Amino acid sequence: MTKTQLIEQMANDAGISKTEAGKAFNSFIDGITEAIKAKDGKITLTGFGTFSKVYRKARQGVNPATGKKITIEARNAVKFKAGKALKNAIL
Repeated sequence: MTKTQLIEQMANDAGISKTEAGKAFNSFIDGITEAIKAKDGKITLTGFGTFSKVYRKARQGVNPATGKKITIEARNAVKFKAGKALKNAIL
């Protein structure tokens, strides 16, 4: 499913225009992004899952094209853990 298809489904389910659904969806995404940027970097959507910010240490890697060793820099990444309702829905 694409973003456009999801917005269309939201509009149909809520009985609103695609423009309004698009604004709501973008606001939702912006809210999640801002919550993850925060110091603790975590947002929990009960039943759906938890997005959290994790710190990845610098490490050694291998360029698969050349086989040459490279250093992968330390960085923040986003981790998602599915909630119980989501896990049960896909079984």
